[in-house]
Amino acid sequence: MPTKGRPAYLSVALHSLARQDIGADAYEVIVVDDEPSAATRELTEHLARDTGAPVAYAERRGPPGLNSARNTGIDVGRASLIVFVDDDVEAPPGWLSELVSGAQRHGEALAFGGPIELRLEGSRLRMCGREAPPITALDAGTADREVDFVWGANMAIDRRATELAGRFDPAVPYGFDEDMWERRLRERGGKIFYIARAGLVHRRDAADARLRALLRESYRRGRKLRAYDEHRGGAPSLMRELRVIAGCAWHTVRHMCGNGILLTAHSAGRLRQALVRNGRA
Repeated sequence: MPTKGRPAYLSVALHSLARQDIGADAYEVIVVDDEPSAATRELTEHLARDTGAPVAYAERRGPPGLNSARNTGIDVGRASLIVFVDDDVEAPPGWLSELVSGAQRHGEALAFGGPIELRLEGSRLRMCGREAPPITALDAGTADREVDFVWGANMAIDRRATELAGRFDPAVPYGFDEDMWERRLRERGGKIFYIARAGLVHRRDAADARLRALLRESYRRGRKLRAYDEHRGGAPSLMRELRVIAGCAWHTVRHMCGNGILLTAHSAGRLRQALVRNGRA
């Protein structure tokens, strides 16, 4: 679990992982601190002492970023199945056992992931349901199936996958770090499976679920996604970005949809990044 200066989120996530029904001797939780701090270390060690959960602390090795933290977890961990989660998730007690059994059922695959349900705690933002919010979530159906991608907030890899696809690239822009690794895995013959019953929750607490906070996050995520598109050479034109932001604004008005506001902020972030890249801002 990579983390970076968010002890309140981390505490909820760790307590949920400590309650997994798979048995404490069957797994270990490694908190990889991307911005090493005494507070994160103390929280991790305190929970391990109080609950007896198999939780350990490690400082990120290599340059700052999510992929360096993931690589550190791979190095420190001992298991053949490596599971990645974010520090802002909450996992039900049966999540890990479902993920492990799913990996066993689909032995032909090397990477796995499950549903990610977005929970905006205390939010009353109206969403029409036509589009998903620009915040990490995943729903690929109610049955296991092969997919192109799963998200790093709920992802497992067989350790053999690192022999086929290599390690995670620390140079990939922060926020979409697992995407290029998964592309490389598939190009080299590795399969990725969605495990329908291995779901968890991606939380936004009451403060972060306020409209202003959601707008900031949507905008930042838009900039990161555009930077990632540029990094891999697949960024759309400025005209395309303008058409998308206009469509998002129209969606907001037509459907009286709060999510349209978030989508517009996301597109604004993409447009801003495109203008910066082209020297126009």
